[in-house]
Amino acid sequence: MIYFVEDDANIRKLVCYALEKEGYAIKGCSLPSEFWQELKNEKPQLILLDIMLPEEDGLSILGKLQAESSTSNIPVIMITAKGSEFDKVTGLDMGADDYIAKPFGMTELTSRVRAVLRRYEKTNKVKEYKIGDLYVNPEKHIIEVSGKEVNLSFKEYSLLMVLLEAEGNVVSRDTLLTRVWGEFYDESRTLDVHIRKLRMKLETAGELIHTVKNIGYKLGGNENG
Repeated sequence: MIYFVEDDANIRKLVCYALEKEGYAIKGCSLPSEFWQELKNEKPQLILLDIMLPEEDGLSILGKLQAESSTSNIPVIMITAKGSEFDKVTGLDMGADDYIAKPFGMTELTSRVRAVLRRYEKTNKVKEYKIGDLYVNPEKHIIEVSGKEVNLSFKEYSLLMVLLEAEGNVVSRDTLLTRVWGEFYDESRTLDVHIRKLRMKLETAGELIHTVKNIGYKLGGNENG
């Protein structure tokens, strides 16, 4: 199930029609209050979230989703106004998984939806990991440090999984951006922001993430090895 929060009825109907045609189950919500009620009934696989909304703006909704352990792993694509650089960067830094600017074509939208869902599914097909104080069970979405559960956003979780899958090898910045943000994303500043947040949330296990100067990041081993 995909939830689409958009107050413009024409856009809402068009997007719902396009995604249903592609085989996705989608529920359109005209108001944030309607969305929050639907969320109580069923957790979606993906949320399409407009920023400019009545009652409550999309960035506020995103912040609340990221703050709750039950919803922080749900991927979110933000819908921004054309040329709204601040909203785009802010949304990505807050944990959104992608963005699309109005006006947009249905082909681009469905491509982004497929890409985000594909990345989400891939992160859930992996074995358990145990490195130092860090324990990760992708199937059950459990992340623990020294036995204490850690709440990560979907983006932070995806970054961690890419680093874990590399098994101690260096992952380049370009690879991390492509794997976590997708082929459409070309800004690297937010990568450093998310790595910093990930290290903070992992506390002592955050020291396992090493910066490899001018190349990228690695998890495990030592900084030079």
